Order: sequence, then structure tokens, then C-alpha cells
Amino acid sequence: MGLVTLLVLLSAFLPGSSAACFCTVTGSLDDCACDVETIDSFNNQKLFSKLQKLLSSDYFRFYKVNLNNPCPFWTDSGHCGLRDCAVKPCTANEVPEGLKSGSYKYSLEASKHTEECEMAEKLGAVNGSLSDETQQALLEWNRHDDEADRFCMHDDEDSPQAKYVDLLLNPERYTGYKGPEAWQIWNSIYEENCFKPYTVKRPLNPLVSSSGDSEGRGFYRWLEGLCVEKRAFFRLVSGLHASINVHLSARYLLDDNWFERRWGHNVSEFRLRFDDELTKGEGPKRLRNLYFLYLIELRALAKVRPFFEQPSFNLYTGQPEKDQENKQLLLELLHLAKSFPLHFDETTLFAGGQKEAAQLKNDFKLTFKNISRIMDCVGCFKCRLWGKLQTQGLGTALKILFSEKQIETLPQSSSSKPSFQLSRQEIVSLFNAFGRVSTSIRELENFRTLLSEFKQ
Repeated sequence: MGLVTLLVLLSAFLPGSSAACFCTVTGSLDDCACDVETIDSFNNQKLFSKLQKLLSSDYFRFYKVNLNNPCPFWTDSGHCGLRDCAVKPCTANEVPEGLKSGSYKYSLEASKHTEECEMAEKLGAVNGSLSDETQQALLEWNRHDDEADRFCMHDDEDSPQAKYVDLLLNPERYTGYKGPEAWQIWNSIYEENCFKPYTVKRPLNPLVSSSGDSEGRGFYRWLEGLCVEKRAFFRLVSGLHASINVHLSARYLLDDNWFERRWGHNVSEFRLRFDDELTKGEGPKRLRNLYFLYLIELRALAKVRPFFEQPSFNLYTGQPEKDQENKQLLLELLHLAKSFPLHFDETTLFAGGQKEAAQLKNDFKLTFKNISRIMDCVGCFKCRLWGKLQTQGLGTALKILFSEKQIETLPQSSSSKPSFQLSRQEIVSLFNAFGRVSTSIRELENFRTLLSEFKQ
């Protein structure tokens, strides 16, 4: 038995109740008409397995990302040297031809003509063999490659620094990246990008000496006094942070020796992050925010279904039969998402006066973009990969929720100007980000079981 495994077993004897992580993670959620139990049942029994099957397909497992962007906010102190922080990019022959050729645009017809069109552009000529419909589609791809509609920063996929990464071969798990450098990332997000004044102290801030329970009471008085939009923003960030911590606790390096490296659930790590007593009441709040994040991203999937139902949309990888099967699986998943009985009502956000709502929405967008840029400051490459993907996925979900009118007016013909568009990078990040949150909800059930076993 390895030392880490022994410590995990001994964690059963930490002070506090083994069920304390979940004692208040039940019932209805704040600012929502939903409850924890409904989400658990829907995710774990209906949605989880379908989503994992979709994410294992070629279209969704390969993500193009630039992990070499410099940190825009402070001097980078160097990258993590631990082996589990490393990311292995794909070689040229590992990526499906349909993705490498840039033929992943949207319609099958346009995919067939992409290389021909690119050659015409190089020659400075217009290729008359392209249909008007295809030429219009090509123009629209460029027009919608526009930052104005987005809630987060996107990597330039044409940059030589951008590489394809196989997400299945570079899973999100505990890497050993921690301490002041990791705390600085989250401190910057919470302290500078959640509409919080510096005079309000965040509970359990590892970079600030604690002054006791009074700072927690002051923080939550401030939070409850915010408008619903800013309160939702904080809860989304907290939920994302909680989800990542669940992943790290669920895929922890339990044993590392000459014969094997064994990953699994670390109950002590989970309790240190979420136990009610050990976190002075913060842990259960974090888990409730995780459920709030789930509702937001699930709602986005339900709302965006008309975009993927367009006949011209295709999950193009160059494998026609599989591509069609995966589109059918995708539509089934979106239909299931729409059937969820207690969706978050996004119309409660930005519902004030037109001028004030527009300004608030713009502040919301700019602040989230800033958070996505902070991901380029993460020193661990694997943490940076998954941080960039999940912030981009959440940003895409927000873009969808606040583009309802554009989605409703999507044309049925690809020859018409699209009122709403998503890039492949946005699509891949949207579903993989939701896959991470869905996995977190599923892992909570596993931790409940483990904690109850320890209690017995």
C-alpha cells in the first residue's frame, strides 16, 4: 500500500462528520426554481452516458489551442516542471483529415469546396465553379469570426503556436500544481473580476490573513445585496472553481511506484475542499454553486438546438457515416436537455431599463473576457488547457443565452444570412465544458457513497 493511499484511508478520522460536505447541499437552489435532487437524477440517470459517448467522438475530442500565449497581467514566473503538468499535442497523422484541412466549417457542401476556395483566394481570383450558396457561406464564416458577440477571448487557430490536443489522452486530473502561484490565479479572478470592492474580504482567501467568521458574514451580506446579474456571475465563477476541485479530488494520484501509477478518489482532498466544518461553511456553498453552473450550461444547450438542427450543419471530420451518426446523437442529447423540467429562466437577467441592462450586459461580457485571458497565466500546461477550454465553454453558453432572438430567426436555407453562428472551437469547448460539469455532478454521487462507507 502506497503512502498516499494510506493517508486517504486515515482521512476517515479527520474531525467532523463524514456527511458534512453534503448536509446543506439539498433542496432548492437560490435564484432558481430547481432543486439538487432533480439535477442529480436527470444528470446521472439520463444524460451523463450519452454525453460521454458524444465527447469520445473525433469531432469533440480534438481541441485546437495555443498554450504558449504570454501572461498579459504579470511577469510569468515560469512553467510547472512536474511531469503531470505536461500536455502532449497531436502529431499531424493523429488528427482526422477533415479537421486538419479546415473543412470543419459547417455545411457538407461547403466542406467539399473549402480547399478549392482557399486556392482561389491565393490566386486573387474568384472561382466561378463555387455556388452562390457556398460563396455566401464562406463570407459568413469570416463575418461571424468576430469578437463582438463573444464572452471570452479565443485563440487564433491559424497561429503556428496553436496545436491540436487529444482531450482523451490529456485528461483533467490532479497534477501537483498548487501553492502561491495557483492561488494567485484564483485570487485575481475573485478579487479583481467579480465586481467585488477590495474592502469586502472573501472568506478563506489563502493570500490574506483570516480575521475570523466576521469576514464571511460581511462577504455574504455584500453578495446578497448585489443585483441578480452580478450575484449570478460570482456563482458561475465559484461553481467553475468547485467543479475543477471535484475533478482533481476524483482523479488523484494515489500510488506512484516502479510498477504502476494509480489514480482514484481522494476523500481527504475532497473533504479539505468541501467539508462544512473544515471550510467554515464554505464547502457546501461551493457545491451549490456547482449545481447553479450546471443549470446555466444545460439551459444553453436547450436554447441552441435550432442552430444544430439546420440541415446545413455537419459535424465534419471526413468520415461521412460517423459524422451523420454523431449529429444524430448530438440532436438526441439536445432534445434530452430541452426536456429537463426545471430550467433556469435567463429572462430574469438584464431585465431592467434598456440602457442600464445594456451597460450591465457589456460589463458582464468584458469581465468574463478578462477571466479568460487570466487562463494564459496558469503555470501548469494541463491546468491551462482545461482552464481555457472550460472558460471558453462557459463563455459560449453565455453567448447562446443572450442570443435568443438571433437563434429563433435562424434561416432554414444556408443561402440566407445567418443571424447566429458558432465556430468549431466554440462548439467543442461548449460540450466539453458541460461534460466536465456533468462529470462533477456524477462524481458527487461517488463521494457521497465513499463518505457514507467511511462513516460506517
